[in-house]
Amino acid sequence: METSATPHASVQLLSWLSEVLGSAQVASVVTAVLILIATAIICRLAVKALRRLLSRDNSPLPSSSIFVNILRVVMWALGLSVVLSTCCGVDVSAAVTALGVGGIALSLGFQDTLSNLIGGLQLSVMGIVQPGDHLEINGTRGTVKDVTWRHVLIHTATGADIVVPNSVINKASFTKLPPQKKVVVNINVSKGNVDLTTLKQCMMADVLAAFEGVATLEKEPIITFDAATEYGFSGTVVVWVEPPVDLFLIQDTIIRAVAPYCNPPKD
Repeated sequence: METSATPHASVQLLSWLSEVLGSAQVASVVTAVLILIATAIICRLAVKALRRLLSRDNSPLPSSSIFVNILRVVMWALGLSVVLSTCCGVDVSAAVTALGVGGIALSLGFQDTLSNLIGGLQLSVMGIVQPGDHLEINGTRGTVKDVTWRHVLIHTATGADIVVPNSVINKASFTKLPPQKKVVVNINVSKGNVDLTTLKQCMMADVLAAFEGVATLEKEPIITFDAATEYGFSGTVVVWVEPPVDLFLIQDTIIRAVAPYCNPPKD
């Protein structure tokens, strides 16, 4: 009896599996899973392609993550729409119309979010703020790391990350500073009994020597004098440093190099 019961149970199990796998519900679930897997793969490939496009030097758009996030939302919205229409029988166009009617109420509830999203798009598309820009806002200086759908992430020279909402950046006034690899230090040097040409050559040699082992210069520094003062002459020292740059360290190096020339002449 036990021997004959085993094949009978196996036949029943196979029959049950055939019925289950052949049902419309399971077919819909399998189709939905396959569509979602395909959406995930296509979305990943599209994001990689977009990142590669944005990273090009001739790209018309900055390499901000806001564009990547928008692409992800669009891709998944399309994928879910296909799932709803194909597997669940939902009229997507009617659902979109219903959402459009309720969009007014939703926009009131998500006013800050929409303001930041639109502000981020304006900043990125118009090229006002993009990763790598050096900004000064509300007395704080830093380099823009990213522009997301919600905020601008600014990295300061002290290592801190400042999060500023896109809507605030859009409304506030800020200063767009020269690229951080270009560092300008104002100086006021005493001439003494040395002519300016010799003084400039000595300062240049000391600045170059000071940067040995500290940072790599892209090109030779520029030292200029622009005005006469009661102690000598005022001017600037400009250096171009290969990134990454520690702004405070570069400024400190320049100041230490030219400090012996900046003391007022003794009576």
